[in-house]
Amino acid sequence: MHRRSFLTRLFVGVTSLLALPLAGAAKSLKQSFQSSNKAKMEPIIQIKPMGFQWETADPFLFCVHHEDHFPAGNEVMGPAVSLKGRNIGDDFIIKDGFRMYHGRTVPGFPGHPHRGFETITVVRKGMVDHAADSMGASGRYGNGDVQWMTAGKGVQHAEMFPLINKDKDNPMELFQIWLNLPKKNKMVEPHFKMLWGEDIPNYKHKDTNQNHTIVEVIAGALGDKKAGAPPPDSWAADPQNHVAVWNIKMEAGAVWILPKTAAGINRNIYFYQGDTLQVGETTVPKYNAVTLKSDMDVVLHNGNAECRILLLQGKPMDETVIQYGPFVMNSKEEINQAFEDYHKTQFGGWPWSRYDQVHPREKGRFAKHADGSEEVKQG
Repeated sequence: MHRRSFLTRLFVGVTSLLALPLAGAAKSLKQSFQSSNKAKMEPIIQIKPMGFQWETADPFLFCVHHEDHFPAGNEVMGPAVSLKGRNIGDDFIIKDGFRMYHGRTVPGFPGHPHRGFETITVVRKGMVDHAADSMGASGRYGNGDVQWMTAGKGVQHAEMFPLINKDKDNPMELFQIWLNLPKKNKMVEPHFKMLWGEDIPNYKHKDTNQNHTIVEVIAGALGDKKAGAPPPDSWAADPQNHVAVWNIKMEAGAVWILPKTAAGINRNIYFYQGDTLQVGETTVPKYNAVTLKSDMDVVLHNGNAECRILLLQGKPMDETVIQYGPFVMNSKEEINQAFEDYHKTQFGGWPWSRYDQVHPREKGRFAKHADGSEEVKQG
């Protein structure tokens, strides 16, 4: 009896001792499993604050958010205020609410070359005067319009911001997005295309609380809304690359599910206006970029103020990128060749009388294309 009692107590004791680490291991395993499941369910890869130049992912090269509160314009469509104290010709510091950039009389970017990529200029407010050389293209666009230019083998162009209003301020807001060209298309013929604001499709959603979300589909497709065709040699021209450029506006308190796309796609959202935004289970402060898993639906729950979000997504090219100033190629040798070609040919020269070319104040929105055809828009 004594021996049986002892063995029984010993067995219970050993079992208890074994149970403790086993229970701890089970608890640890459960926590690890829950943590792993939570990580799998979490749509956010990373969150980063945004500056003047926004960090992007392949196939995009970068995005710049210009926001200037320009004053009334003078007789030559420059600022009707003193420019004293500015680093004229290289003025990127906001002073009195605006910058002159590389402009000396009119704000903007006088004639300069590009090769090997595309520019997508999304103008939210204000007007841009475009002048180009070898394409023979030019235009004035703004207030919701988008210009898409394939630089290809090389082009010069100017982008100036004429201050058209003489009796009131000239607010300006735009995004300039650089989209890479694949190696096989680096040296294609340049191409210029306009996506007029009134023609850009808007996807509309109303949640259960009757709050609205509107998405401007600049590139790609959303629901039954499909953007106009991009330039023919663009990475965006192949639907298998899943390129999307969307500008999202959400009312205060609005909820919208950002639908998933294919796996392996680089997807970033840029929360550039508003109060707070809940992305999945995470609250994101204003002016932060969020990298998302592309193959997951993501619930966006807006805060207490109307918000604006820019989405950039696309299949990565996975090619070597060598950038030097306005040239983006795949090797140093190609960059050197770009400089040599530009010095020899000026990529077609510059036919305008000035490098900071602007169009007459009274001229409205228009686009003159390389084939000589011209589009004229109201407003």
